[in-house]
Amino acid sequence: MYKEYTMNQLVLPLDLEVRLPENDIAFAVHDLVEQIPDEAFETFWRTTGCPAYHPRMMMKIVLCAYTQSVFSGRKIEGLLKDSLRMMWLAQGHEPSYRTINRFRVHPAVAPILKSAFVT
Repeated sequence: MYKEYTMNQLVLPLDLEVRLPENDIAFAVHDLVEQIPDEAFETFWRTTGCPAYHPRMMMKIVLCAYTQSVFSGRKIEGLLKDSLRMMWLAQGHEPSYRTINRFRVHPAVAPILKSAFVT
């Protein structure tokens, strides 16, 4: 006897937070980045062009990838499609590897990271 398994069944999207273990690293990364003051992200504010991804979200996915020993922009992009924790942190957004890499080398990112880990 087998459990019911049907690929044609409609599945409604579920809040991914429910699927993560209670002590998942994603919650620690989320809490850490949310504690960074808004002023630290003012450098990223733009009024022209296509709306950018929120720098807090970008910081979360980069830090979470680093905790998993993933440092490649392309691999981080892949995790955004495969990993529940990364999907939750990005809230379904899937920035390209180019966008991820541009964010990581932005001059304002290093001071934010330093202030997050050094008090």
